[in-house]
Amino acid sequence: MIVSTPSAAGPVLRVAGVDVVRDGAHLLRSIDLTVRRGEHWALLGANGAGKTTLLKLLGAVTHPTRGAVEVLGRRLGRVDVRELRSFIGHVDPRHAPDGPLRLGEVVLTGLTNTAALVPRWSPAAGEVERADRLTAMLGLAARRDARWDTLSQGERGRALIARALMPRPRLLLLDEPATGLDLAARERLLASVDALRREHPSLATVLVTHHLEELPASTTHAMLLRGGRCLVAGPVEDVLTTGHVSACFDHPVRITCEDGRWSARAGAASSAAARR
Repeated sequence: MIVSTPSAAGPVLRVAGVDVVRDGAHLLRSIDLTVRRGEHWALLGANGAGKTTLLKLLGAVTHPTRGAVEVLGRRLGRVDVRELRSFIGHVDPRHAPDGPLRLGEVVLTGLTNTAALVPRWSPAAGEVERADRLTAMLGLAARRDARWDTLSQGERGRALIARALMPRPRLLLLDEPATGLDLAARERLLASVDALRREHPSLATVLVTHHLEELPASTTHAMLLRGGRCLVAGPVEDVLTTGHVSACFDHPVRITCEDGRWSARAGAASSAAARR
């Protein structure tokens, strides 16, 4: 099966009536989701809610047990997923380069979707220029020649975003990109995500996190998952309410938003319990 360049028309992602069952256990039940160009979705939920399973479907890594998943207009099960993945950028903070690579070299491996530089392969001059532009856009120009093992976790996270953008994807998936970052590194990462969304207005993104504080201000939509089911999905301001988030995590919290940044604090019930 051959994948032609996906059409820009229609949704970037469409999930309809999807179940995922593994070893008799339902990981996802009756999931529906549509993501369009320029939308920036967040998937939130407690551990085991199904976020990672859903992200793997969206990234054409796994197939549903039941239902339909269309990625860039191509239905899983009817398409060469290896080629389809070349149109998807995936940021995984657990990515480990193979060999003693420098930051700029890791960014270039996004063109070959490999952990190491491919033997006897050389990027074109325009590709090197693109890698340098992305590196600079993400605030890493001065670290281009630094060895990977000398970079901070935050620098690695931003470098992996540049790597994912190298093949000019229409869809960018971010799997808990702020994992392990301190406050300053997290804020630099989120500012970089906001910047790239401004630079690429048609790019669609889906970000997975446990924490509202890790959502970029440019987030437009959200889905709350609990026990493999969608609790609520839609525009972010309609989804991230005190009632919805408290129900999602089965814990009373108070949700606030200031300048597009979200936070959760203990709700009245849990505050009273803390005083007892």
